Amino acid sequence: MKRKVAVIGAGVSGLAAIRSCLEEGLEPTCFERSDDVGGLWKFSDHTEEGRASIYQSVFTNSSKEMMCFPDFPYPDDFPNFMHNSKLQEYITSFATEKNLLKYIQFETLVTRINKCPDFSTTGKWEVTTEKNSKKETAVFDAVMICSGHHVYPHLPKDSFPGLNRFKGKCFHSRDYKEPGTWKGKRVLVIGLGNSGCDIAAELSHVAQQVIISSRSGSWVMSRVWNDGYPWDMVVITRFQTFLKNNLPTAISDWWYMKQMNARFKHENYGLMPLNGTLRKEPVFNDELPARILCGTVSIKPNVKEFTETSAVFEDGTVFEGIDCVIFATGYGYAYPFLDDSIIKSRNNEVTLYKGIFPPQLEKPTMAVIGLVQSLGAAIPTTDLQARWAAQVIRGTCILPSVNDMMDDIDEKMGKKLKWFGNSTTIQTDYIVYMDELASFIGAKPNILWLFLKDPRLAIEVFFGPCSPYQFRLVGPGKWSGARNAILTQWDRSLKPMKTRDVGGIQKPCLYSHFLRLLAVPVLIALFLVLI
Repeated sequence: MKRKVAVIGAGVSGLAAIRSCLEEGLEPTCFERSDDVGGLWKFSDHTEEGRASIYQSVFTNSSKEMMCFPDFPYPDDFPNFMHNSKLQEYITSFATEKNLLKYIQFETLVTRINKCPDFSTTGKWEVTTEKNSKKETAVFDAVMICSGHHVYPHLPKDSFPGLNRFKGKCFHSRDYKEPGTWKGKRVLVIGLGNSGCDIAAELSHVAQQVIISSRSGSWVMSRVWNDGYPWDMVVITRFQTFLKNNLPTAISDWWYMKQMNARFKHENYGLMPLNGTLRKEPVFNDELPARILCGTVSIKPNVKEFTETSAVFEDGTVFEGIDCVIFATGYGYAYPFLDDSIIKSRNNEVTLYKGIFPPQLEKPTMAVIGLVQSLGAAIPTTDLQARWAAQVIRGTCILPSVNDMMDDIDEKMGKKLKWFGNSTTIQTDYIVYMDELASFIGAKPNILWLFLKDPRLAIEVFFGPCSPYQFRLVGPGKWSGARNAILTQWDRSLKPMKTRDVGGIQKPCLYSHFLRLLAVPVLIALFLVLI
């Protein structure tokens, strides 16, 4: 009999899980509390308890070639950075094309997941669901949790003295939908992440004044990178990752900060991070620097205290007559249907092997998909996570011992603290992580072999964008169209912009960085010869 797998959530992680289960001969049943697929990307004009929520104007921060399912490219005419409605269209198309909808039970809430009494020998789970006020319990051989981590808002009101006296409106960015309500108002946004900056920039067109309060600052990047190409197709490459991980720390840090400051000097805008060398996820906002230049957005330090109508910042300045405070302070990781100790087994930290498997379980029959964060896109990450998890559940791949998994978690945590800081324990290095997962299932491309066998493809794979197609070139789930997709990715990215014919498509020189680096020792050698 096929092993039955409960999939919790029908967002991109859930769809990846369903498809991976089918590829491995498992029998998935997906439970989705809403009436549609899409999860985070399914826009609603009101917030719903237990569901992720976005504002109407959300666009993607990853470009279409870097955030697709690896065997399902976006249509050529889709823009590089998509409005949420466009991405929802793609997600729906994927679910339909791959025939996944029949495995989903919509408007069904998972209320509890418990180990079966014989879990230590069978690894089975009891999953209790509720639909139309009727509860049911079923037994599954495995569970894949795909409910995301943008559901339960973190609202640190206790960290701000006097907030209980504040008479204006006060809410989390999760409840923000559109700017019209705040026309002519004075708004304070707390938090310098993607949501905070998006909301502040949008409000600045209608509000009288918008101030962002930041405790530690952030790097702010543009979607438009060198020579006008999408940022991630230029930045997220194997070559750049190789340099970052192998150059001396001082040189790597200098190079990183130089890249971050290439568009504008963050010190001049009050945005400079307290520790600029940490690789914390940057903010992607093309408009914020211009709004600061125009004076409609100002950056201030952390709030020291609130009064009835104002905020006093740590530098002693005051923002008077505030109508609204919006907390863009992120989200907590919560799975109310599951015992907390399974996911957070020590120090209230997420302790999962490779960000997926709870290491202390007697049987590896539970996987968490989508609970990692990196500079790369979520869709290909969840796809690769789900492929490996399905193989572990099936028994094709075997996990190490508990001690080895815990040692690996400790080692990775140390590296994360060094690279990303204390507040981002679920952040990881995208390409290193993807290669690690791919190696477990035999899907990691062999770059040296590619240079011997297919040099043209090898150059694209190593020097070009680390696009999702690379992880369907070889191994289980190999896609026959992967090679062509890689060789034509720049054509698809540039096509939607060629709406006025002014000449041929101008593709980047993929190894220009390598040539520049090579020029340095050559110039030094020439200098030494001349003197």
